[in-house]
Amino acid sequence: MKEEYAIILEFLPNGYPLEGKPIPIAQAIGEKNFILLELIPRRGVTLEPGERVYIGPEKRDKIYYIKGRLKREKLTEMAKENLEEFIKKAVGENEKKFVDFYNKAEAINKRVHQIELLPGMGKKHMQEIIKEREKKPFETFEEMKDRIPNIPDPKKAIEKRIFKELTEIERHNLFIH
Repeated sequence: MKEEYAIILEFLPNGYPLEGKPIPIAQAIGEKNFILLELIPRRGVTLEPGERVYIGPEKRDKIYYIKGRLKREKLTEMAKENLEEFIKKAVGENEKKFVDFYNKAEAINKRVHQIELLPGMGKKHMQEIIKEREKKPFETFEEMKDRIPNIPDPKKAIEKRIFKELTEIERHNLFIH
């Protein structure tokens, strides 16, 4: 689960306001595994929200070290806004992977199906998705909307779920581990 790159969500040049020592810190998210991280930049480095930085094992030009995982309650409002943008972009760039979620999602137990954990998706939508995917797997979000009238936007449902998993405690995580 090691990340090579992270996207800066917010840069706090003076650290957290109530934590005494003013150590610059960046709130970031791992590009591949969506892990929230706190990064300590090298001295004199300024980071911009949305900036992609190398955090892998080789020499890092901008990041001095990874402080650790960022606790969801520490996310700033600005970081949350940038997180939503990042998720939107990531889901769009990896459409196939997320459409495959709809093609492969299964029941968690007798009462709850993974699809039902997506915002706006209830039993009825879940049953329609399963019925349609049995005929032919979905290839795009657009195709899902064409084949299932009245379905909530399948891309937005995934974006909202990922954001929720990163910012709130969820009983079942579908995308964040």
